[in-house]
Formats: sequence, C-alpha cells, structure tokens
Amino acid sequence: MASSVSDPAPLIGVTTYLERAQQGVWDVRAAFLPEQYLTSVTSVGGIALLLPPQDPDAADAAISGMDGLVLSGGADVAPELYGEDRHPLTDPARADRDAWELALFRAAERRGIPVLAICRGLQLVNVARGGTLQQHLPESLGTEKYRIGGGVFAENDVEVSTETPLAEITGETEMRVHSYHHQGVDRLGDGLVAAAHSADGLVQAFVDTSAGHIVGVQWHPEENAEDRRLFTDLISQARAFAARRKEDAR
Repeated sequence: MASSVSDPAPLIGVTTYLERAQQGVWDVRAAFLPEQYLTSVTSVGGIALLLPPQDPDAADAAISGMDGLVLSGGADVAPELYGEDRHPLTDPARADRDAWELALFRAAERRGIPVLAICRGLQLVNVARGGTLQQHLPESLGTEKYRIGGGVFAENDVEVSTETPLAEITGETEMRVHSYHHQGVDRLGDGLVAAAHSADGLVQAFVDTSAGHIVGVQWHPEENAEDRRLFTDLISQARAFAARRKEDAR
C-alpha cells in the first residue's frame, strides 16, 4: 500500500534488555539496548519506542498503539519453556524477559501487528509457536562459526528460499550475514515457514504471513548499516497496518 508524505511515521516497539549499568556514581539495573537497533528503525522512517521487561499483563496495553514490533537479540530463551532440560552452556534463565516478550508477541499476533524477530527474537517466536531449539550448536552441528566470541560478529552465508516472501524482501537468493549465537532452531514452530538455511541445514530465517506479517532471522541485520532491507520492509508493513487500523476505526 502506498503512503502519502503526510502519513505519520509508524511507531515501532523494540524490546530491550534489563541489565546492570554504570553511569558516573550510579550502578543500577537499567533498560539497555544497542543503538544499532534504534538507528535501524529511525533511518528508514520509523519511530523507535523502547519496551523494557515489566509485568506481562501490561503487554497488550503497551503494544496497543504500536504499528510494528522488533524482538531484539540477547540471552538464551529458557529451555523449560519448550520442555527440555537445561544444557550446561545455556545462559542463566531470564524469566522477566521471556515472560514479557512472549506476552508482547502474543498480543502482536492477536492484533496482526507486523513483527521482525532478530536472533533471540527468532528463537522466542519459534518457542511461542511450539517449536524447540538446539541449545548448543558447537555440540549439535560441530561448528563454532556462528559465535566466535569477544564481541565480534561472525560473517556467514545463508541461502534464501525463492518460495517465500523473504526473497522478495531481499531480492537475493544468497546473503552474507552477521551472526552471534550458539543456539538455533531445532523443530520449527506451528505456522512458521523456513525462509533461509545455511549449508549445514540450520534454519536461518522463517516467515509467517498467514495472519499478519512475521519475519524472523537468526542473524543480526541491525549490524549492517548498508543493508536496511528488513527494516524497510517492517516499516512498509507497519504503515499498511496503521492504514488498515485507521480505516477500521471509521
């Protein structure tokens, strides 16, 4: 749907971490998010609004005015949520973030709000849909190539399926992407369609356009300032959603 120059910028909710942070004399727990997520949204015409972990009962109200949702990266999703025992190298549970983001995603689903799920976000959506995760890829796939450590993003090649909307969004069948993860999709969740794989067979992206617009990628598109295609697509979908909501309100 085309938008006019007078259309307001879409409001995009972006989930955040809740971590200890230091500033001057202060050492407190605070909402935290790398700036790259914010600039990825604002550079393509959106307004980014932070959604730090809080009472999951507030999720529906928090997202009610949003036009799109970004589920950001971060710590591992708790394996207890998909019925598996904890691997020794799985991150300590972050129950506050898991509960909040699951509630946000389900609220977005109910409303048909477009979702872009990044790294942990992809894994959370997969779990929300009844899927499972491989908890430690160096063990299950025998490779460390997806997380080389030291805060340095690995670069990996993925093959995009021509049968899914992701190929239309990117205009490519092969991409080189930024990775920083040691977990990945095992069993794909209900309604999710694999949209990209790596050569070892790992699902690198999925989509679901059956109810709303959901795109999940295992990589970190916010780290590539020269490629904003996924965020541009989210903004386009968010504008269309906002227009439909406005029309329905008449």
